[in-house]
Amino acid sequence: MSGFNKNISAFIGCDCEYNEADKVIFGAPFDGTTSYRPGTRFGSRYIRNESYGIETYSPYQDKDLEDFKVFDGGDLDFPFGNTEKVLKMIEDYEARVLDDKKLPIMIGGEHLVTLGAVRAAVKRYPDLHIIHFDAHADLRDDYLGERLSHACVIRRCHDLVGDGRIFQFGIRSGERAEFLFAKEHTRMNRFDFGGLESICRALKDKPVYFTVDLDVLDSSVFPGTGTPEAGGVSFDQLIDAIITVGCLTNIVAADINELSPPYDPGGVSTACACKILRELILAIDAD
Repeated sequence: MSGFNKNISAFIGCDCEYNEADKVIFGAPFDGTTSYRPGTRFGSRYIRNESYGIETYSPYQDKDLEDFKVFDGGDLDFPFGNTEKVLKMIEDYEARVLDDKKLPIMIGGEHLVTLGAVRAAVKRYPDLHIIHFDAHADLRDDYLGERLSHACVIRRCHDLVGDGRIFQFGIRSGERAEFLFAKEHTRMNRFDFGGLESICRALKDKPVYFTVDLDVLDSSVFPGTGTPEAGGVSFDQLIDAIITVGCLTNIVAADINELSPPYDPGGVSTACACKILRELILAIDAD
């Protein structure tokens, strides 16, 4: 099938054919609205390259990627300077994967890429709910006059799904207006994952889009990101939270985003992102 050719540089253990796959990972290497430090366009490439430094087996879940059918479609090829076209390309790719009854997992890129994926998911699942891990609220209506910005991505997703369907965790940064908006329109848990399990159980019969901004991690653990924020969660806390969401909810699509490899030359952040992606893939039940 055109556009779904086998990727010769796949994430470890994700090298089955598209037609056989239950899950499809793909990269969205875009950082055209990054407000502080660019570089997330390199995230998916680095994650693939460095994934061979980890194992396919997860001791956290006693599962192995080799026992699952996962296709890596590579990176989408984006134009420069056209944010809306980039979002449409993501939406179209995501929609094709969903139409084929497979579960898409996107690797960003900056967080705005989530909007393209959510646009596709909400068309297929009108009752879509969103679970959002992040340091930042991302609820600005605009950033310096621009409504399509990674600082506004969850606000734009709210435009699509409405009140009571967005659940935010780990948030520790944002302007006052964002926190006031959250009180009225989203369910926000500041600083950590308190209440996550009960919310997941309440959503067990609902379609869920799961988005993980990797800067939810403390910057001492994950310095390789565009907008680092001190005071985040630990790696173990994030892994436990991802497994909770994966095991207790009906995830229909997911992403990880905001790895910016140039800001961690030692590669620790990339190695961390590789394990997080592995655990996310394994935690989601694609049936």
